[in-house]
Amino acid sequence: MCGIVGIYGKCADRWSCHINAMLGKIRHRGPDDLGTYVTDDLALGQTRLSIVDVSGGKQPIFSEDNVACIICNGEVYNHLTIRERLPSHRFRTRSDTEAILHLFEEEGEQAVSHLDGMFAFIIYDGNSILVARDPLGIKPLYLGEKDGCLFFASEIKALQGLVRNIQEFPAGHYFTPESGLVRYYQMKEFSEWKNNVAEICTDLREHLGRAIEKRWMGDLPVGCFLSGGVDSSLISAVSKRNFDHLDTFSVGLGEEAPDLPFARKVAQFLGTSHHEYVYSPQEVLEALPDIIYHLESFDPALVRSAIPCYFVSKLASQHVKVILTGEGSDEVFAGYHYFKQYSNQADVHEEALRILYGLHNMNLQRVDRATMAHSIEGRVPFLDIDFVEYAFSIDPELKKAGREIRPEKWLLRQAFNDYLPDEVVWRPKMEFAAGCGSEQLITQMVDDEITDDEFAHEKDALSQASLTSKEELYYYRIFHGFFGTDIDAEAIGRWQGGLSAEFADL
Repeated sequence: MCGIVGIYGKCADRWSCHINAMLGKIRHRGPDDLGTYVTDDLALGQTRLSIVDVSGGKQPIFSEDNVACIICNGEVYNHLTIRERLPSHRFRTRSDTEAILHLFEEEGEQAVSHLDGMFAFIIYDGNSILVARDPLGIKPLYLGEKDGCLFFASEIKALQGLVRNIQEFPAGHYFTPESGLVRYYQMKEFSEWKNNVAEICTDLREHLGRAIEKRWMGDLPVGCFLSGGVDSSLISAVSKRNFDHLDTFSVGLGEEAPDLPFARKVAQFLGTSHHEYVYSPQEVLEALPDIIYHLESFDPALVRSAIPCYFVSKLASQHVKVILTGEGSDEVFAGYHYFKQYSNQADVHEEALRILYGLHNMNLQRVDRATMAHSIEGRVPFLDIDFVEYAFSIDPELKKAGREIRPEKWLLRQAFNDYLPDEVVWRPKMEFAAGCGSEQLITQMVDDEITDDEFAHEKDALSQASLTSKEELYYYRIFHGFFGTDIDAEAIGRWQGGLSAEFADL
């Protein structure tokens, strides 16, 4: 895991002097090492968080003839299988990143379709570049253009001041100067739905088990966020079956935060080494500018959920370098409460697919930024591509929930019914911010800070920001202080819909 930056074009040598400053702005993403490579038309840089091949995986990594090279942010879980397919190549490291480079040497841009993992990378072959981002956008990448040069970076802040109109590199795409942007991944279409509940439950256990096992890859300790909700509890339960020792982490605003007793109950049941941190209202207010700076968004739902994620990441960083989280379950299993308004299969399926494709600059952005702010790597088993595609092959009728039908994510709960206590498996859904207790604090703070007249005036004056509430204005003021107006609005993580999923569930 790391942060990457790149400049490509005929004027790259003019701008290459900025590479170290760009890396300095995202040093939190990888405090263990720095690497750069500069030619007349290229400048690459990486700041590394060493997890796989800690001592030997320094980047950029070069081809055997030292012509091609790669920088990558992320993990490729099938790199050992890729190595077996490339017996003619002499590998210099144990790094998963080197496998990407050699696969590219054999298959060109088609190599991207054979990678199983989360990644954003730049490959230089001596003449041109290939830039790619993983299918769902688990790992971030942004781009901009100036004087005919292309600029790339893992976070917006690394491009700030160098280019205007900063945009997000789209998930599931690759880019070459010759082909432009090419979409290489799209969800399969299913002609028939799976609807045998017993078989589905068996398959879910197998698919999720494999997804979690892949994400234990690395040379450093792995832990789990544990809110006490069904998603994080299942990730912890499956992990504990294969670890003699497992660290779990939970946070809350004050001792009365609803998540804390459930997390303790799960940790005790599983026998994990459990860590918790109770933060105060004053700590939230003091940390909020840092949270928004790292988050790079002012969306209310995103900021609210980033607060506990920031504190639990800080706690976890004292014990582990890799953390497993429960993001993605609500998307693939139609778990948000507002799904209850949909009455037919097609609507459930299409809405779940829509918000899945929107995760890249919502929940995934929050997890990436909060964990990276504290130099740890977040991994998301529920968004394993094999698991996601299996979940979307299930009859949407079995995902529909309601008081007179079944609880949300019923299939997932049913499949793992014996992995956890009943009161946890069947616990009603609660959003992260609400469960950690920070929701009321934010509401009170905003009402104290901004009058109705102020909001009306600034909403009109800042029409380009499309502000919808006092809370969003409060966050926007902080955001604008850091980033100004250099960023394309489409690059900013914001819920794209009539009602935020966070608020729909409260």
